[in-house]
Amino acid sequence: MEKTDKKIISPKIKKIIIWSLVGLFSAIVLFLITTLVVDKICDSKERKILAENGYINSVSVGDYSLNVLSFGKEDGKHTIVAIAGLGVFDLPITMRQMTSEIEKENRVVFVDRAGYGMSDDNRKDQTNEQIVSDYRTALKNANILPPYILMPHSIGGAYATYWESNYPDEIEAVMFIDGSQLSADAFNDEDNDSDNDFLDIVDFFGLQRLVFRSYNYLLPDNYSAEEQKISDMLSVNSMCSHAYNSECGNIAKNAQEAFNGIVTNDIKKIYISSSWGQSTREEVRESLAWLRRQQEKNNLPVSSVTITDEMIDKLLDDLAELRETELKPYIEKLGNCELKLLGGDHMIYQQRPEECGDILMEFLSGLD
Repeated sequence: MEKTDKKIISPKIKKIIIWSLVGLFSAIVLFLITTLVVDKICDSKERKILAENGYINSVSVGDYSLNVLSFGKEDGKHTIVAIAGLGVFDLPITMRQMTSEIEKENRVVFVDRAGYGMSDDNRKDQTNEQIVSDYRTALKNANILPPYILMPHSIGGAYATYWESNYPDEIEAVMFIDGSQLSADAFNDEDNDSDNDFLDIVDFFGLQRLVFRSYNYLLPDNYSAEEQKISDMLSVNSMCSHAYNSECGNIAKNAQEAFNGIVTNDIKKIYISSSWGQSTREEVRESLAWLRRQQEKNNLPVSSVTITDEMIDKLLDDLAELRETELKPYIEKLGNCELKLLGGDHMIYQQRPEECGDILMEFLSGLD
């Protein structure tokens, strides 16, 4: 009978393998402890700086707190509540170039949603009702009482739509800044599942600081180095928050529920369309140049395709059709909503803050 030779690992090799694994495990543990400690130290320093500069005002909404910042004239003509788009954690920095003139005669309030900016995180399902309830409770507990003029950007438009449909007595007007174009099947084609267990680990150990700049781009050139610094501080701990990732997972559900639940009313509204609002070749070329500059600034790939007039004309035709077939049914269902075109980037309040602000000022003057 033929014997089979067995390869036997020598005790010396076994010992090397075991100690290598122990060393690797120890290195990982040391690395995680280091990132955890560094994150806690940085967070403490950042909170101190933000508090000294007036960017922290925690208001209890129950078993957690939201950050409520108020600028402008406290007893002004109107109380305007800004509602951030998805993942916009620094709205009190990036939107205030647009609101600078508005603040002279009005109060402008920024409420960070749960998990955003300096608001506490929580593990509640971020539904329309939960998000809007948090806004309403935070404002009430901060003694900022209705009526409000809602000023939502992007998906914030869904929360504003839900708010004014369900609590119309609290709302004086709504000013949509390129709000998400809601419909009965909005966002059905997007995959927004989030691995919260993994992100909880990343957040706990502060690992997001290692990749922060890869996911949070530099602000446009019209923002200062100090504004960039504050923006980073407001954003660094938000990108992996449980509440934010719950919101991402609910985006289609929330958008569709907000649309289907619209109660058409006479509350005065304006919808500034930018990403679908380009109507001239000049606007398209200006927007492409602006986008190219942001890509260059953030070391992102820049397309080398030459944009022809024919390509621009095709885009303009497509945008006009989208406005007619997708956007107008939404704003008509809202009721008493004026459509205003200001072609540009989705973050129009960053790209064209003065022009966007002028449109809002004109709208506000019509309310007085």
